[in-house]
This record gives sequence, C-alpha cells and structure tokens, in this order.
Amino acid sequence: MSARKWLLIDGYNLLYASGVFGTGGRTSLESSREAMLDWLGEILSDAQRRRTTIVFDARNAPPGLPRTATKHDLRIRFAPRGSEADDVIEELILEHSAPRTLLVVSSDHRIHRAAKRRRATPIDSEQWVAKVRRRARTTSERSQPASDEACEMSIDELQTWLDNFTDD
Repeated sequence: MSARKWLLIDGYNLLYASGVFGTGGRTSLESSREAMLDWLGEILSDAQRRRTTIVFDARNAPPGLPRTATKHDLRIRFAPRGSEADDVIEELILEHSAPRTLLVVSSDHRIHRAAKRRRATPIDSEQWVAKVRRRARTTSERSQPASDEACEMSIDELQTWLDNFTDD
C-alpha cells in the first residue's frame, strides 16, 4: 500500500482473515482485537498507520466502550449500538474527501459496491492479508545476506579481529 493511500478496514472481517488471535484480556474477542491492532502496528509504516481507520462492530461491546480510540496511530471506530460496522464504513466512504485515494479492506460485497460507487478501491480481506505478508517476506529476504558465505571471514580478517579486540 502506498503511503499516499488512505486505508479503511472492516475490523472483524480482517481479524478472521488474518488469523491473528490473542490470548488473555477480559474477553477472547478483546484480546484478539488488540493482537490484530498490534500486528497492524508492526506491518504498516508510520505514514500508513496515520492514514488508517479500522471499524469494528460493537453489538456485544462491554459497557462504557468509547466510540473512537487510537493505537499505534491507527484510528479505531466502534459502530454505535443498533448499527453495524458496515453502516459506519459506508458512511466513511461517502464522507471521504478524496475517495479515489481510499483502499477499503473488506470481504463484504455490500462494502465493495459502496466503495466502487465512490471510485474507491475495494479489496477482499484475505487478498490484502496475503499481499502484505508477501511484501513483508520479500522485504525480510532482501535484508538477509544472500548466503552464509557472505558472513564468512578469511583467516587474515579473523586474525586481525583477534589481534585488535581480544585481551591478552
């Protein structure tokens, strides 16, 4: 994802597609939500996190749950009681000032249709997860030495290190 794109995520949809589930916390759903937010905090750049909104249903939310929050610079929205995350996502798509810069992550076809009407780009959650994981693997592979041989020292180099950095 380009840092110039805005990212709008269907939270629980992505949670299930990502397979990132947490343990502990007050409820398993809450700990899984936190684990996914931590995962997003790791895989997205600073600029991407600042341009990301994740929307969760709040149907079975604990009392006193705030409607908005932030974590790792990610904006988090909870649907008000009586509505669904999809309703909030559609509203955010409609209100967005530059919908062509909006990437909407959801496997819900209702959300895809709403995104397309505004010329935003929809992507299935499973496809987005595969794409970011592939990108992370590629980046990780590029940062690794090409082979173990790239890390080997010659006898002369080793002797120089021993001479300079060991105590007699």
